[in-house]
Amino acid sequence: MNSLGLYIHIPWCIQKCPYCDFNSHALKSEFPEQLYIETLLADLRHDLSLLNAPSIISSIFIGGGTPSLFSAQAFENLLTGISQLIPLQQDLEITLEANPGTFESQKFVDYRAIGINRLSIGIQSFNNSHLKSLGRIHTAEEAITAVKIAQRSGFEKLNLDLMFGLPRQSKQQMLDDVKTAINLNPGHLSFYQLTLEPNTYFHKFPPGLPEGDQIYAGQIQCQQLLAEAGYQQYEISAYAKNGQTCQHNLNYWKFGDYLGIGAGAHGKLSLSKPDNIIRSIKAKSPEIYLQNNSASLTKIPFAELPLEYLMNQLRLKSGFTLSDYQSITGLTTETLEPGLSSCLSEGLLIKSNQHFCCSDKGWNFVDSVLEKFIP
Repeated sequence: MNSLGLYIHIPWCIQKCPYCDFNSHALKSEFPEQLYIETLLADLRHDLSLLNAPSIISSIFIGGGTPSLFSAQAFENLLTGISQLIPLQQDLEITLEANPGTFESQKFVDYRAIGINRLSIGIQSFNNSHLKSLGRIHTAEEAITAVKIAQRSGFEKLNLDLMFGLPRQSKQQMLDDVKTAINLNPGHLSFYQLTLEPNTYFHKFPPGLPEGDQIYAGQIQCQQLLAEAGYQQYEISAYAKNGQTCQHNLNYWKFGDYLGIGAGAHGKLSLSKPDNIIRSIKAKSPEIYLQNNSASLTKIPFAELPLEYLMNQLRLKSGFTLSDYQSITGLTTETLEPGLSSCLSEGLLIKSNQHFCCSDKGWNFVDSVLEKFIP
């Protein structure tokens, strides 16, 4: 059976953060929880009609927005409905994103009881002044309490999101955030630099950010702390202890197939390789999505497949093999040329047998690697 990830997007949040470029909409009134669940299931039925081979869901990721605004009962109805439409892999990983400002002890006990077994908490910082500058609604104390509630609720798989390079953030403050996170002992950390994305408040009104050299020096020291604490960097911004890698995100980074349901959700399906690998996109507006959840479908052109593959695969420290490239894209290895030879000659990639991964130089300048494969 074909193995598929399933991404579910919940578009509402309590307020929009100034750095956020995700499809999220600040709550102005009560959200239509039950109607949205029904629409998600209708959306999934439509996507399943596109499949041309028996398939099974191997991971589920519920993102947003702030999915933890929804009740456990709503998610139980959703997961039950999904299981009636398509087989679910036994003991699959089901991740829920949550923000510290939405934590209630009983609610998270109930989430765990219905089968959600991995939690991703959007901490961003343990410094109150930085949280305020990021527009976060929680305090550092509430963030620590949220992590402890999650652990008491039975979430053995736990990710914390941390950002660095924040407005007026010193190197020592970066290190303090990482030390606090390590002391809380989650199995996984997402540690990434604040970027000023287009169509965000911060892009329109840029805050004062630390100098690039200062950010880089702090990042290196933070990575050393994480390594010493047993967190292995397996992706550009992902660090995990043994057995704690995010299975859903690994599928993305390995250019696997996945369904995306919900307002603004994206999906990718290989109906045939390489001539019919498609992307699906749902309406971003929750109001429009609730009225019409059909997908906009586009085929990935042959010429763009090498870059699409490498944009994902080279995020991983493990790199890729030529046999994987052929089996996942349906293309011959010649389609990676001349970019592959150029990266090897410039020392951006390292080859071992038929395995390719970024060198230290290539890892620090991955955009320069990808430029070689732009059609």
